[in-house]
Amino acid sequence: MSSTVIPGFRYRNAKAAIDFLVDAFGFEVRLLVEGEGDLIEHAQLVHGAGMVMVGSARDDEYARLTGLDVDASRSAVAPYVIVDNVAAHAGRARRAGAEILIEPAEQDYGGSNYTARDLEGYIWSFGSYDPWEPAG
Repeated sequence: MSSTVIPGFRYRNAKAAIDFLVDAFGFEVRLLVEGEGDLIEHAQLVHGAGMVMVGSARDDEYARLTGLDVDASRSAVAPYVIVDNVAAHAGRARRAGAEILIEPAEQDYGGSNYTARDLEGYIWSFGSYDPWEPAG
């Protein structure tokens, strides 16, 4: 069995975050499990062969075990997503309201990338560099 890493995010407003991730970054909703009120129990968003999981920030056992502050939910990691056209993707993200922190630029190790902040402060990187490709 191969190993797959799927980042998971808890947002204060998960519905708005899902809309933003779809509009700004090109994700597609694969699964959406809604709870009471505006709660998102679990969502799966795909981008090519990659996936992120999204849910509503809430005071539960997971939050207590991880030390998640429900009122100030932030990511300590920055997911990297491979995209075909970095400049066009950054433009789409900017038009949807993403804050571009690092403009698209060619990298010494290959490809180009940019970094953006989403509507709740999570940091995302998008680029053409594919670390799965053999070095050549």
